[in-house]
Amino acid sequence: MSEYKISYIIGDGIGLELTNATMAVLKAVQEKFDIKLNMIEAEAGDIILEKRGVALPESSIQKIKESHACLKGPVGETAADTIVKLRFIFDLYANLRPIKSYPGIKSIQPGIDMVFVRENTEGLYKGQEFSIDKDTTVCLRTITRKNTERIAKKAFEIARRRNSKKIVTAIHKANVMRITDGLFAGVCREIATQYPDIKFNELYVDAAAMRLIKEPQKFDVLVTPNMFGDILSDEAAQLIGGLGMAPGANLGEKFALFEPIHGSAPNRVGKQTANPISMILAAKMMLDWLGEKYNDQNCIKAGIAIENGVVKTLREGPTIPDLGGKTTTQGMAEAIAAALE
Repeated sequence: MSEYKISYIIGDGIGLELTNATMAVLKAVQEKFDIKLNMIEAEAGDIILEKRGVALPESSIQKIKESHACLKGPVGETAADTIVKLRFIFDLYANLRPIKSYPGIKSIQPGIDMVFVRENTEGLYKGQEFSIDKDTTVCLRTITRKNTERIAKKAFEIARRRNSKKIVTAIHKANVMRITDGLFAGVCREIATQYPDIKFNELYVDAAAMRLIKEPQKFDVLVTPNMFGDILSDEAAQLIGGLGMAPGANLGEKFALFEPIHGSAPNRVGKQTANPISMILAAKMMLDWLGEKYNDQNCIKAGIAIENGVVKTLREGPTIPDLGGKTTTQGMAEAIAAALE
């Protein structure tokens, strides 16, 4: 039997509902695929800040360090003190956000299958902000060769493995930010020469925002600096049914954290109307990563089964009201668990 220690963060708002829903699917996975996941809660988020005076206690960091991977629910206003901090602590330099069309979703453009590969540890989100005086503030944008090289290589490796168009598109604004984005674009071009089997092109970020709406089916792998990837992937998620359909992975060389890409949605708390698919697919990505890292076919099969269960449930129901159905968050998750094959 495959056995892993998984730390998990419930988070805030709808985090508890999504976590419970995802746990139902992971319980079914363990029963069907001879996998044991020892789930260990690590407290973090707005609620923990109120209770303990810190959003991410040292005890939680230690629990995460002692686990094979971390599964995180959405947090609220303390995102910079939780997920951003964890990205720096574990050097989770690659943020992967797959954007994919699934059946059964209304008002959707078919044939979308792309993945954002976003640099996750520098840029404006590094938090290098300060005040010059009471009326003037500055935020520094850091782009380094080292981090650009490794995120570009990650993007090309992912394109090589994907059964898709094998195109990497570098997103930047080097015509205006000539030094920072100039370095990012130049390094991406250099790395592209090492992958002659992968087509490489570039887009300015404003043009990319437009083309994501106009012709999303043409994209495959998009490699981006930190903030550009955050914004564009949220935009792209609306093409496939909203943020509730979009999972995310934060990958380092030795550790990884998986999460839905959306926020805590406090207006939905307790209503059982939140879409559970984003966090369920994040758990699928976690199993994919465990399977690849530890050469574990049970995890790989389980990840495939989760996605198949999502597809079957979207086609046949039951689904939440946002997706045209009448069931609850938990009800939809239990249907996905029952549909595992």
